[in-house]
Amino acid sequence: MALLRPLLTTTGTAVVAGALLLTPLSAAAAPGSDGPRPHPLREGGGRDTAAAKAPLSAAASALRTATPEPARNGGYPRRTVLDAPPENPADKSIKLGLAPYHSLAPRLNALQQLGNRVSVEVAGRSAGGHELYLVTVTAPESSQQTREQERMRELIENSPSAAAKDKRIKSSYKTPVFINNNIHGNEWEGTDAALALIEDLAKAKDGTTGELLAKNRIYLNVTANPDGRIAGTRANANGFDLNRDFITGSQPEARAIRQIAIDKQPAVMLDLHGYVNGTLIEPTTPPHGESYEYDLFLKNSYANALGMEKSVNGLGYTPAKDGVEPAIIPFRDWEEGWDDWPPIFAPQYIAFHGAVATHTIEIPLAVNNEEYDSLPVAELRRRAGINTDVAGAAMRAALDYTRTHRASVIADQIETFRRGAAGEAQRPVSEETVPGVPGIGPEDVYTTTFPRAYVIPAGRGQRSATAAARLVDHLVVNDVRVERALLPFRLAGRSYPAGSYVVDMRQSKRGIAHVILGEGRDISADVSTMYDISGWSLGLLWGASVDKAAKGDLRVLGRTVHAASPTGYVAPFGDLRLRLDDPKELAALNSLLAQGVKVRRAADGSAMVPGSARGVASVLADRLGVVFSATREKGTVTLERTRVAAAVPAGELFALREMGFEVQPVSTATLNAGYDWSKADVLYVSSGLDYGSLNPAARDAFRASGVGVVGLGSDGAAFNADAGLLAAKPVAGNGDANGVVRVANAPGSPVTGGALAHTFVYSPLWFTDLGPGVRVEQSYGTGNPLVSGHWRPAEDGAGGPANAAGQASIVSGRSAQGAPVVLFGTEPLFRDHPKGVFAQVGRALITR
Repeated sequence: MALLRPLLTTTGTAVVAGALLLTPLSAAAAPGSDGPRPHPLREGGGRDTAAAKAPLSAAASALRTATPEPARNGGYPRRTVLDAPPENPADKSIKLGLAPYHSLAPRLNALQQLGNRVSVEVAGRSAGGHELYLVTVTAPESSQQTREQERMRELIENSPSAAAKDKRIKSSYKTPVFINNNIHGNEWEGTDAALALIEDLAKAKDGTTGELLAKNRIYLNVTANPDGRIAGTRANANGFDLNRDFITGSQPEARAIRQIAIDKQPAVMLDLHGYVNGTLIEPTTPPHGESYEYDLFLKNSYANALGMEKSVNGLGYTPAKDGVEPAIIPFRDWEEGWDDWPPIFAPQYIAFHGAVATHTIEIPLAVNNEEYDSLPVAELRRRAGINTDVAGAAMRAALDYTRTHRASVIADQIETFRRGAAGEAQRPVSEETVPGVPGIGPEDVYTTTFPRAYVIPAGRGQRSATAAARLVDHLVVNDVRVERALLPFRLAGRSYPAGSYVVDMRQSKRGIAHVILGEGRDISADVSTMYDISGWSLGLLWGASVDKAAKGDLRVLGRTVHAASPTGYVAPFGDLRLRLDDPKELAALNSLLAQGVKVRRAADGSAMVPGSARGVASVLADRLGVVFSATREKGTVTLERTRVAAAVPAGELFALREMGFEVQPVSTATLNAGYDWSKADVLYVSSGLDYGSLNPAARDAFRASGVGVVGLGSDGAAFNADAGLLAAKPVAGNGDANGVVRVANAPGSPVTGGALAHTFVYSPLWFTDLGPGVRVEQSYGTGNPLVSGHWRPAEDGAGGPANAAGQASIVSGRSAQGAPVVLFGTEPLFRDHPKGVFAQVGRALITR
């Protein structure tokens, strides 16, 4: 049964199963790329509208005089006067004849004056500090009507069975449509097509548009990545590919989109990209995400894709005249290679929030990267104009599908949530369960069995209260309902203390809960190639103990939480012990050292903090949620602030700084220019530094520095071998392999002692032929170490998980000069994601 919730009687007391109980208190308020190699389809990208930065037409300007006052008290329209940033002539959009970022605010201000249909709000800020503009286009609403829309939206999510019977929803609920643009900064044109669409909808007088806006709300994220739009880069200012960040949510732009998905609850969603010729329109090839209600998803996505295909092809562009090939629907036209398996992409993530048709649209003609630098401006603008037309055609077709299928789209969204709340089994796709979609076969059937519940234990059964709190907070911000037990309970033969967190999987958003907490699955045998990563379990990789109850009678008295309970603690007497098993604990250590606190390291890798620093520790415990327990140990090695020279991709740099390390990025060019090694204690190498390309002076300076080295992956292993540091032969696994693997950690290791039994790999390595003094700190698990993901051997049979089984995944030792060296064959900082294994790198960096 579901978690027992007290029902208030007329006297205000609460009754549960016949017992008289105290009414639960309300929870506290919530507190405020790197990665895979380029894929031939995902390189490039954008959206354009060549005419998008043109001034408003005279007709549009004339409409301003007839504009009514905006709705008050929360209705629509809601006018926001945006501040225009300074003009930036270096904006990369300008060369393409597209709208530079600095032009967007003035244009959106003007669009709001066209009538009573357009509203603009600031949905957040980018990593580089630029505002993110969310536009809503809909027919005007009074405050009361808007409140009624919100009531219906909440009913759909939280009481889907009741929503299915609600006559007001059937007659009056406005279907939310979300159009996301320019998430890859150098895939521009979606922004410009969106601006043109907004103006058209604002000005249109026809009955079809009136019907559309009366029955739908259209939300447009004008540019999801203004940093990249300005700079002409795929990534944001932090160097992240935002369309790989949705299950982690490390970047502000991804978090803003996440909140839009939760607050607006779109039923249909488009994500505009480029460049693939002909235009690619999802749905995708297998494998399909196993936690979706894929039968409902495929039904709508395929039908919508057919309409978008017709609209795009109907523009009349041809291969001979324009260089534009006909559109492609991969589900229909390809066997594999462009899947929707991982929840890291925006459309796949938003499907978990109720969207029953989501699409990546890859528009056709490349205008970025080499083409941007080499093609004449006239040709770039011709291509950008075509791309803008294509993006606009897809948008308009999706709106037409939503308008004509409004009732069934909303019914399917309600059904998605209803199945979750009822705990019903998924419906495997077939030509019977998804009529109208040809070519469905066994290769398209991906389903899962949802457990009855997940439990994040409190007390002695929890590996890390700090990590548990982070995981609970992450579940909550992803709109997963989490309950905290008020009394001890038993489930599936296990006993749990009060304070444990329970995720009842009979909830509307069970799919995202399962994706976050579940271990995933090994899909190596299902397809030969994957588009991106294939495993990502936060339940296994974020450092908390998580129990899965496959079945059981769930009788728990709990309350819904809006944030994890505080976990910070400082023992009141004596010296203090700080574990170093979590990135927040490393951050606390680095803060202590930066403030001059004398800290020593114990044999088990933890930090010994003098009792005299109790005040500093209390501040860190409160801010970071870490625990300083009492100890009588004094430690064996004095720790000092570690300054890191790092040749790393963006995700690893971000993770290092998250742990509080003082990091200075370096590269082959930096060292060849004459690097001052007195500013560094450790060199961390995982990308962008080739020892063989260093000039003699740079090599001599490095050898004379005596700094330690931490190497990760093939680049780190190559640097180690070329510099002659540690006798360890790297063996490369299949370069396409990635996922969650089992590992065995060396007892008492200063690097991996007490570490998780799982880690993440991408292009895994292992080490053989170890020389004297080289220690194995971690090994791959025996048998098949892959838990979830995709890892096949190469055609010659080598490089597979069986070859890696039992082999050393992390080794350490000292160079001939006596400097400490640690080599990783795993990816513990990958895209700032596997939080629970960050500390392995942190511990390696502080080793002296």
